[in-house]
This record gives sequence, structure tokens and C-alpha cells, in this order.
Amino acid sequence: MIHVKANIERPDADVVSRLSAFSSATIHEAQGRKGALSSRIKPIDRSMSFCGPAVTVRCAPQDNLMLQVAIHYAQAGDVVLVAAGEYEEAGTFGDVLGNAMKAKGIAAMVTDSGVRDTQDLIELGLPVFSGNICIKGTVKETLGPVNHPVVFGDEIIYPGDILRGDADGVVVVRREEAEEVIALSQARDDAERELIRQYHDGGTTIELCKLTDVLKAKGLLVEV
Repeated sequence: MIHVKANIERPDADVVSRLSAFSSATIHEAQGRKGALSSRIKPIDRSMSFCGPAVTVRCAPQDNLMLQVAIHYAQAGDVVLVAAGEYEEAGTFGDVLGNAMKAKGIAAMVTDSGVRDTQDLIELGLPVFSGNICIKGTVKETLGPVNHPVVFGDEIIYPGDILRGDADGVVVVRREEAEEVIALSQARDDAERELIRQYHDGGTTIELCKLTDVLKAKGLLVEV
């Protein structure tokens, strides 16, 4: 088995930039309510946000050997995504590796395991999304795959897929579907802005969401 695939196909930087204009929730809804990673995966600080192609790595629980290998092969703008079996009781990533990523221009770190040194990471300015915060140490023992498909947060992530993360969570967009998702996300954003405008002009939820017939069919009774 080849453990590390050093070369992966990445989306154009312009595509990543245009997709980053939309929230994780908008992208999830626009692409047919798919791609949302487990709601356990959250930023260590709500102001953190990122968008970039995935460098995937699978680590053994409580073991960060292959994470360090992945950092070595990752490029500026990449998002290192670590599947570690959702083992939360481990601090698989902290400020030292955070500085290694920051120095390379890596866009973000995402893991279904735990991280530590969170205050230092927040001050460093590297977006870090994790399943837990834990101070327990790790070992460096077990080989695993880098830039192979991984199961993470109830989704399959392929190397080069685009990950978008913000205060609400993380969504994955297939690289080959990105242009379509951008168009769909823009259309959804435009529709929602128009709906908000109409609310401020006096429109009501029942009227604007076209609920009159739906509620009637369900037998809604209103006493006035």
C-alpha cells in the first residue's frame, strides 16, 4: 500500500475564493442539503473561518504520527483534515504543530479528535475545528494513509474536495461540483436577501412562505 499520495488535484484558487463568500449553512442547503459534517465538529473560537482543499489523513486514536507527515506534504491554502476514529480523549494537535502549519500557510486544521493549547492557537490565528478539547498526550507509532478517501463526520472526504468552515460548522463540496454549487449558493443568497427585504416592508411569514394552503390542509385552527 502507498501510504502517502504527495500529488493531488486541487481546485483553482479563484473557485475556492468565490465559494468562501457563502456560509457553511448556505452551501449545505444550496447543494441539496448534503455535505454537512457532524455537528460535533466546531471551531475552538467562533470567529474562525476557512475555505480550502482537503489534505486527508487517517490517524490511529491517540496517535498523531501521520498528522505530522500530512503537514509535511500539505501546501499553502490546504486544509488538513484528520480522521482519528472520533477518539475525543486525546490532544492530537496543539500550538507547536499549529505554528508548523501557520509557517507553511496552511489554511486550517480539522479533526474529529481533540486538540489542546487552544488559547495559543486562537492567538496564532490558525482556524482549528475539532470534536473536542483535551489535554491528554499522544504517541507517534502507527502508519496510516495521507491523501486517500476518508470517512469523517458522517461524510466521505476525497483529497482536493473543498471544505468550508465557519461558526456553524463544516461542509464539504466535491471539487468537480464547485462551480455549480457557487451558482446555487448565490441564487439562495439572493432569494433570502429579497425575503428579508419583504419582511421589513411588512410581509408576514405565512404570506411570504406560502403557508396558507399548507396550514389549511393540515386543519390549523386559529382563535381570534
